[in-house]
Amino acid sequence: MSQFGDHLQNQIKPSKNDKPFNNPIVDVDPTLSLSDSLLLKILRKLPDSQQSNNDVSLVCKRWLSLQGRLLRTLKVLDFDFVLSGRLVSRFPKLTHVDLTNAACMNPPVNSGILLCHKSITLHLPSDSSNWDFLDENLLQSDVIDRGLSVLGRGGCDLLKLVVINATELGLVSLAEDCSDLQELELHKCNDNLLHGIAACKNLRGLRLVGTVDGLYSSSVSDIGLTFLAQGCKRLVKLELSGCEGSFDGIKAIGQCCELLDELTIVDHRMDDGWIAALSYFESLKRLRISSCRKIDSSPGPEKLLRSCPAMESLQLKRCCLNDKDGMKALFKVCDGATEVSIQDCWGLSDDSFSLAKAFRRVRFLSLEGCSVLTSGGLESVILHWEELESMRVVSCKSIKDSEISPALSSLFSLLKELTWRPDTRSHLSSSLEGAGIGKRGSKFFKKSVLH
Repeated sequence: MSQFGDHLQNQIKPSKNDKPFNNPIVDVDPTLSLSDSLLLKILRKLPDSQQSNNDVSLVCKRWLSLQGRLLRTLKVLDFDFVLSGRLVSRFPKLTHVDLTNAACMNPPVNSGILLCHKSITLHLPSDSSNWDFLDENLLQSDVIDRGLSVLGRGGCDLLKLVVINATELGLVSLAEDCSDLQELELHKCNDNLLHGIAACKNLRGLRLVGTVDGLYSSSVSDIGLTFLAQGCKRLVKLELSGCEGSFDGIKAIGQCCELLDELTIVDHRMDDGWIAALSYFESLKRLRISSCRKIDSSPGPEKLLRSCPAMESLQLKRCCLNDKDGMKALFKVCDGATEVSIQDCWGLSDDSFSLAKAFRRVRFLSLEGCSVLTSGGLESVILHWEELESMRVVSCKSIKDSEISPALSSLFSLLKELTWRPDTRSHLSSSLEGAGIGKRGSKFFKKSVLH
């Protein structure tokens, strides 16, 4: 509070005509002479952590009200707080609200077992062996919908909402009152819920979570993806997590959402052949695929695999990459990418990585946690990339310093940036600075550097 005190002293200066007041019994609040707008400006000078700190709200009722007007982002833990209307009256300027943790009935707060899964955090009963605890203890959908209706009528300028187990009626009710809503995250999403997605007319970012193993189960199929495509034509970012669907659903999104430039696929359950539909995304720049047990076992005829014209970045994280047909199709569709990142993926052998020769314009490559890929497999690909400028190789234990050929060391000397830590025993990583790596035209590696 020292920062607030300094600001306060600068704002309140004694007048020349003021008489000294020495009555120790009367405690005058010096902030009463400040307008609400001026006091808010002073409070905004505090760090964000102090703005949301309860110490500010405990000073007096006036400060409690002002502190509520400062808060913009809130993760709600008690759904009754929403239903009563106290949420919007206490925090009238909220723009980002997360309701997922509040949707669980009677969580055992004294339990020592804490379950965390991305945006969901809850306590589990210590004597429970039922992994469907969340699915069985969620608030009913009609209760969630009533909360959304109260939240919408509260008049806050909501820009982002995270909610679980809502229905079409709740979504439409909220959208009618929160026309500026730009980001939406729907957990336990299904096709029926997406029937009302068109009500969110200004939506730019959308995350759909269907099934999460061990937490809850729900289905998003081609029907829901088609509702999404027809209702969210101004969408820019989309994440599909635990969703089903197939070529038809993905194609519909590509054809209708012409502004979409970022697509994330997480733990997909889609039918074979979905990758070919990526060719219909005219503006897609960034494709992220994460936590997938397969890419596409049967992508279909190669003649259907066309390049995404605007593709810039492909990121693969925690995926199984031992399916050569799926990898070949994916690299074909993304062959114009300038950035390729593969992190903590298993099954990336030399044969699988050799398919990356399909890329035509790679400038940056990042490999992390690819334990099977060897030095020879790496070299066989990157020597074909004429535009490669930067490379990062970390925790790839089968790539050895001793196996680096003169051709590969020559390429290293031409790179603008190089991060080389394939394993803890790498001698090359400790010698990069002295070797002049990262400066075009520098000298090639000497054998003494490699050994």
